[in-house]
Amino acid sequence: MNVLIVEDERLLAELLRKALEKDNHSVAISHDGVEGLAIAEQYEFDVIVLDIMLPKLDGFEVARRLRQRGRNTPILMLTARDSVPDIVKGLDLGANDYLSKPFALEEFLARLRAAARDGASLDARAQLHVGDLMLDPATREVCRAGRIIELSATEFRLLEFLMRRTGRVAHRTAIIEGVWGLDREVSENNLDAFMRLLRRKIDSGSRQKLIQTIRGVGYTVRARSGE
Repeated sequence: MNVLIVEDERLLAELLRKALEKDNHSVAISHDGVEGLAIAEQYEFDVIVLDIMLPKLDGFEVARRLRQRGRNTPILMLTARDSVPDIVKGLDLGANDYLSKPFALEEFLARLRAAARDGASLDARAQLHVGDLMLDPATREVCRAGRIIELSATEFRLLEFLMRRTGRVAHRTAIIEGVWGLDREVSENNLDAFMRLLRRKIDSGSRQKLIQTIRGVGYTVRARSGE
């Protein structure tokens, strides 16, 4: 999953980031409502973790503007406010769920997964297929023509990112931000090196090459060059 955390408590934000990255998710962090809103509108995320008590723009207003502008990304609200009126307000503004601080990490992760399932327009756990290549997000299994392919965590995220955009060209910058996160310094040379490794594992020995380079732009995965 790609997760945006909008939380001004920096220590908490980092703890959540580490927990999510340990589970092979990509995480972006913002510490105020104005920046968080801008990031949420500019990039695609599977879930937004949104604190209510934010500087510059509170979480209620961030949620309201996102929904008003047609952004349906699932929102999990974090709040020190656990009164019924605040909970109702957050849900009425479009939040999918809320979690009162302090909370157990296990509950946070469970609610995050539930929010992602509830809001996904495509089943995030459904198998992805391109030609004879299959990727299963639920079991993290990848195989081609029945042959199991072992991928690292980064290679898996990279392949999943491309397969969810089958037939569409993904720009290098979009791939880096989607796979590694907005605040990670990953060069295009690093990306190209990972793509060579991934192509070697996926396309080696197969007549049909699924991973294609679009010169000067980025990469795509498709079964036929004309797709």
